[in-house]
Amino acid sequence: MPFVLKDKSKLYYRVIGQGSRALVAFHGYGQSSAYYEPMARALGHDYTIYAFDLFFHGQSHLDKHGMPLAKELLQEMIEHFLEKQQLERFSLMGFSMGGKFALTLVERMPGRIDELFLIAPDGIKTSFWYNIATYPGWLQQLFKRTVVKPALFFGLLRMLDRYNMVHKSLLRFAHYQMDSTPKRLRVYRSWVGFRELNFDIRKIVRLLNGHGVEVTMFLGEYDEVISPKRVGVFVDALEKGELIVLKAGHSYLLQDVAELLHQKHRPGKR
Repeated sequence: MPFVLKDKSKLYYRVIGQGSRALVAFHGYGQSSAYYEPMARALGHDYTIYAFDLFFHGQSHLDKHGMPLAKELLQEMIEHFLEKQQLERFSLMGFSMGGKFALTLVERMPGRIDELFLIAPDGIKTSFWYNIATYPGWLQQLFKRTVVKPALFFGLLRMLDRYNMVHKSLLRFAHYQMDSTPKRLRVYRSWVGFRELNFDIRKIVRLLNGHGVEVTMFLGEYDEVISPKRVGVFVDALEKGELIVLKAGHSYLLQDVAELLHQKHRPGKR
């Protein structure tokens, strides 16, 4: 896999498809760029997809001196990549946590973006639990200790389940992402490492509208991680926005979108 290098930080990516248009893509939490392979059948004739491994995932690495990730660093690395590939303009796709990376590029280089595909994106409306985990001070230290001593965390999950305080699919998602020390460490590093990827959504809307960027958002009707009611209003404010709601949950939404796009995109069609 090729990579972009900045000091001691590396962003790996894989190339999928052979179309004439460039699509820069970012996957979701706990995944890797390989999750974009199904998009080859869907979009590979129209796009060349450059799917990146997020930091702390796959083969990408964020140097400790780059913690937390600054928007400037991500911008520099992507600009270096675009120069290397001789790309002036490109389209963007972001799923779940990858939405934060996509929105960073919208904020930093809106004039170079043709289309934006957001799939249940994080970054538009941050959840209460995300804020608790990344809030500086003793709460963050408490979460850090959960990495090696998770009993309190799982006890909390059992209590939430017992009193039906949180949807069961969200509890299953949390349990799966925290059921081993490496997974818990990745959660901690990702949430703390990406804590500066926050956005003024009104500004994002102005940039997208001002540059005439076409935006398509895909949401899952049964998604309790990024629910339609939390982020759907974003599309309403866009001049070139389309909202597509699939009868799906969160974990496999990227594959469901790939299948939907496969039905829409055929060789030679735009």
